[in-house]
Amino acid sequence: MDQEELRQRFDALSTAHVADACIRAKLPVRCGPAGMRPLAPGSKVAGRVAPARHVGSVDVFLEVFERHAAPGDVLVVDNAGRLDEACVGDLAALEAAAAGLSGMVVWGLHRDTAELRAIGLPVFSLGALPTGPQRLDARPADAVRCAGLGPWRVTSDDLVLGDDDGVIVIAAERAEELLALAESIRDTPSAGRRSGSARAPRCAPNSGSPTTWPPATGILN
Repeated sequence: MDQEELRQRFDALSTAHVADACIRAKLPVRCGPAGMRPLAPGSKVAGRVAPARHVGSVDVFLEVFERHAAPGDVLVVDNAGRLDEACVGDLAALEAAAAGLSGMVVWGLHRDTAELRAIGLPVFSLGALPTGPQRLDARPADAVRCAGLGPWRVTSDDLVLGDDDGVIVIAAERAEELLALAESIRDTPSAGRRSGSARAPRCAPNSGSPTTWPPATGILN
């Protein structure tokens, strides 16, 4: 599946549909950390992962743009979820856009919020902070081959999808299967089609005694 087809199909889906498809396929649901959201509400992103592990300098991003990323890829920045520094800003976004990338997903913080909005490249992060890095750490040997995204390790063999609910990562080799499942879930005319959305029991009139709820029934298929 090429990146244009991926984006077109994901435009009609949500990350929730894809998460439910992973459950249906009995695969791990690799969601980004809770709280990761798009800078501009309503933004969506879909593309191959271009990983980068941040150590305090933008040099690793520039290397990814120049040597490792392809048009349509999504820069996935691993800053270990740090909340004491922003690791991407307007300069990184401008370089990413010039390289043809379709967005940035940051396990950490961004800055230059107004400028990023003006640039228009979809950016997903844990939030904003005015200060950039005040450090320069040793660079791991695999800094442009893999990145962390919360508890997950992601590589260029993965695709990342994002919307207002956050981001989810799937293996590129399973994309066709999972998107077809997600489309089937979307088109199922049932209010309880999604995982965890079993119908709630009807409430009986208050009898003055505690209510005993039935046990959870698990995932609906």
